[in-house]
Amino acid sequence: MALWGRPAVRALRRWGPGGTSGWPFRGSFLACFAGGRRPIAFSAGVSGILGNGGSSKKEKLSLQDIAELIRSRACQRVVVMVGAGISTPSGIPDFRSPGSGRYSNLQQYDIPYPEAIFELSFFLYNPKPFLSLAKKLYPGNHRPNVTHYFLRLLHDKGQLLRLYTQNIDGLERASGIPASKLVEAHGSFASATCTVCRRTAPGEDFWADVLGDRVPCCPVCSGIMKPDIVFFGESLPERFLLHVVDFPMADLLLILGTSLQVEPFASLSEAVRSSVPRLLMNRDMVGPLAWRPRSRDVVQLGDLVHSVERLVELLGWTEEMKDLVRRETGKVTGCDK
Repeated sequence: MALWGRPAVRALRRWGPGGTSGWPFRGSFLACFAGGRRPIAFSAGVSGILGNGGSSKKEKLSLQDIAELIRSRACQRVVVMVGAGISTPSGIPDFRSPGSGRYSNLQQYDIPYPEAIFELSFFLYNPKPFLSLAKKLYPGNHRPNVTHYFLRLLHDKGQLLRLYTQNIDGLERASGIPASKLVEAHGSFASATCTVCRRTAPGEDFWADVLGDRVPCCPVCSGIMKPDIVFFGESLPERFLLHVVDFPMADLLLILGTSLQVEPFASLSEAVRSSVPRLLMNRDMVGPLAWRPRSRDVVQLGDLVHSVERLVELLGWTEEMKDLVRRETGKVTGCDK
């Protein structure tokens, strides 16, 4: 078995393809590939998109085709990859945009070079620059936007297999997508771990210190408490290994708001089967979709919010989206009583 094989199997047994703990690995997994799913009757339009036996002869798909696949439920195992670009409409800068990205605006912090703010050795030497940055990412300071709520609707309709996010802002959770459907590839602020004795604590304890301008320290050994986000050189969370099953099972891949520059996350865009449509919604053409495109790729460049709103319109979900945003906003403002 490959080096990653045993931890992958442990992760899959624990979380399973749908995210539920205690998945009966052998039976359920093999059933998915042995005709265990109930066949779906497709319309003539959808059959034309899928082609005979699911292998399309159609050279070029459109955004309308992707909407039809989702709306008709021809695609029920949708995997989504997202990056910082989905959170910029919520007021959170990305990292790499020249001039506006966080890496271009770190002069205010006492760091030798931009990437040092996410290096463990520098954090242990001087945690204050990172903690000052973290304070700006406090979950209560920002709210989900239309892209997050589109993904929430996809979950509500039972078509989201998994959402893989590079973001550490927690807005996917804030939109109401359950943790079982999330793979936070770069970790999250939901918990923190002592850098000395490895004691864990809930994120609320970490935030209480950060918002009070204190360095979070372990109550047992006085070591520095670090949030469970992935710094440069650290291993990705074990849960990331779910990609071993999720991507081969996917029947549609959505890629939203990411530069696809950071590995191993970026390479996941090529992990779906060649017959599976890939929809890129992004400001720019990026990654393998730029230099090794496939015939079933669909690319929607430009403003991400406008692109998502267009897809929602094609799906016929506009009113449902408005209702969802209204309900979730009401919970925050206290009007939803």
